[in-house]
Amino acid sequence: MNFAFEPLAVSTGIVALAEIGDKTQLLAFMLAARFRKPWPIIAGIFIATIANHACAGAVGTWITTLLGPDVLRWVLGLSFIAMAVWMMIPDKLDEDEITAPKLGVLATTIVAFFLAEMGDKTQIATVALAAQYDAFVSVVTGTTLGMMIANVPAVLVGDRVANRIPVRVVHGVAASIFALLGSAALLGFGTA
Repeated sequence: MNFAFEPLAVSTGIVALAEIGDKTQLLAFMLAARFRKPWPIIAGIFIATIANHACAGAVGTWITTLLGPDVLRWVLGLSFIAMAVWMMIPDKLDEDEITAPKLGVLATTIVAFFLAEMGDKTQIATVALAAQYDAFVSVVTGTTLGMMIANVPAVLVGDRVANRIPVRVVHGVAASIFALLGSAALLGFGTA
């Protein structure tokens, strides 16, 4: 488990961009509006993200032990390109993704965020980034930081800022980055 700056920076940037308008960011807005207790919500997002992304990073690292370098290069390249396409599909949040409030604000946030993140763009990106780089700690730290960069403001300022963010443009930038990562992987650049 090594620490490197490039995987940290790429993971942070790509997840921060991918999270804009994502269902987990919508969940952050909804939790903030519902409970009006930002600090337990922020703590819950942090705990859930670390747990979820550590599992995703472990899966990505494990995948590298199963696949040879050539197969891994194609899997990663095509996965990143698929992520680029997926970025352009808007997310929706179902009301039932918010757990019953009897758990308390912190526990509700942890459970809701962990479950909402299952199979989400940023979780899949964490798997792919952990497989791309041989830097589990850097990737999980970066993807967690990216989630916090996107979601803490969502919790603190809520709906006042949500309608001012050009989500389509941000998703276009994130999609372009995923496409570049995919193309680079297919061409053999940057694979571990």
